[in-house]
Formats: sequence, C-alpha cells, structure tokens
Amino acid sequence: MARGETETAAVDPDDPALVLEGSHEPIDTGELEVNAGLVESILVGFIRDELTRVGFEKAVVGLSGGVDSSVSAALAARALGPENVLGVMMPYRTSSAASLSDAEAVAEVTRIRTTVVEISPQIDAYFERFPDADRTRRGNKMARERMTILYDMSAVEKALVIGTSNKTELLLGYSTQFGDSASAVNPLGDLYKTQVWQLAAHLELPEQVISKPPSADLWVGQSDEQELGFAYSAVDRLLYHLVDRRVGIDELVEMGHDRGFVEAVYRRIRVNQYKRRLPVIAKLGVRTIDRDFRYPRDWGV
Repeated sequence: MARGETETAAVDPDDPALVLEGSHEPIDTGELEVNAGLVESILVGFIRDELTRVGFEKAVVGLSGGVDSSVSAALAARALGPENVLGVMMPYRTSSAASLSDAEAVAEVTRIRTTVVEISPQIDAYFERFPDADRTRRGNKMARERMTILYDMSAVEKALVIGTSNKTELLLGYSTQFGDSASAVNPLGDLYKTQVWQLAAHLELPEQVISKPPSADLWVGQSDEQELGFAYSAVDRLLYHLVDRRVGIDELVEMGHDRGFVEAVYRRIRVNQYKRRLPVIAKLGVRTIDRDFRYPRDWGV
C-alpha cells in the first residue's frame, strides 16, 4: 500500500540530521507539471499489458482512502474493468473513520469490488508479547500484515497485487520493506507525490481524498509531512533536480534550496538504496540474478 496507508519512516524520524523544520521552498517553475491525460493513457496500458502478458486478468489493491491507493485503483479499473479489481480495506482499531469512508467513496466512483479485513485481532495478539514496542515497530507490523492479506486475496482472486508507492516515497525510503512497498506491478513508482495529486484530480476522484493532508493513519494525528519534516511540494522539487536532472549539491543551493535540507534528503536517498533493490545475492555463477541476468519482466514472455 502507499501514502495514506501503512508507510513508516526508514530511519528514526527524530534524527535531527533528517528532520528539518522550515526547509524553505525555491520558486516553482513548473517542472513537475504533467500531461495527466497522457499519463493516464500510459499507465492504463502499462497495467493491462503487464498483467495480461503473464496470464492475469484481475488485480488486488489495498484501498485506504489515501490518494495513492485511490489513483492505483482507478487506473486498474480503467485497465481491466472495475469488475476485475478488488479493493481491500484493512482498518486497525485506531484507524480514522474518515479513512474507511473515503475508501468507500473511491470504490463507489471507480465501481470496483471491495472487501473489509480488520487487522486489529492479529496485530494486538502479537504485541501482547511486546507491550513496550514503539510506534515504528507497530506501524511496520501493520504494513506487513496488510501486504500478507493482499497476497492471500490475490491467490483467491487469481490476481496480481497493484502497488501504490510513489517516487517520492521510494526515493526517501518512506515505506516498509516487504510491506506497503511490495507489489507485483507498480504504476505510480515514477510519479512524484505532487504529480499523483495532479493525476487524481484528472481522474476526478473524490475531493476529500485529494485535499486531505497525507497520512499513513498509523496512529491518531499521524501526518506524513510532520513525520518527514518537510512538505511534499518542497522535497519533490528538490528530488526532481537531484535525481532526474542530476544537479549537484552546490548548484541546488544556488537555486534556492537550503543546504542542510539538500544534504539530509541526499542522505535519505543513499541509505535507503537497499529498499529499492532485490535482495543482494552473493555471486557464484556465470549469470547471477540482478547482476548479469537482468530480465525483470520479459524473460520468455
């Protein structure tokens, strides 16, 4: 699942080297604006092609009421037909009631099928053994529990799990490995968070889903941007120049980005590289998976 669902910070959010209150934003020159109609067409084709080429016609999406999962569900419905998409809502006892109602509103608009699986019993049973577990441990456990449910539902449905992690989260490591970052196919992974909002508006998703502050809803009052320590609008502009344009740190500072902000974001990208790779395999043979044998989707298909 993705923002508005189950991500937790990859590193300690209280680390002062990573959390920078008041990181100022440079002038927005429009680099992150997308042709939403074209993006929709590409991603709908991507979902349809990637599923059908390996023999699947159905998809399962973790539906939280957040903008990312809502966009993935809407794209999957357009690609496969709403009757072939199952949105799974997985609330915990402290989840906001608005999250569930927003997810239901998305399901109504997209016309996908839905089911609700409450995760409180199994989460609470586990942490009875570890009553002192902090919020990060609990959030990661919720994220991974939800993903096991999605994969179980995918087996029942003979479907693939559609991912909901956007490019901002993947670069910053703001996700739970093998939790909300897991999926078979991810249509949002090359869209920054602010671009996902643009696509959501184009897809005419419910306004309350688009406009509400991003939250993984892991505990009462949890906010993505407070936990990260900066606004998505600021970090997306930085990430675009740092990653897509390969602009150096000194030049980024000259462009108006705070040096401490740039260095902290650069560090997050670097230390979370392991989350963006397959597990590293010790090389013994001539062709090692993800080293010399790099066919992620099309081998023999």
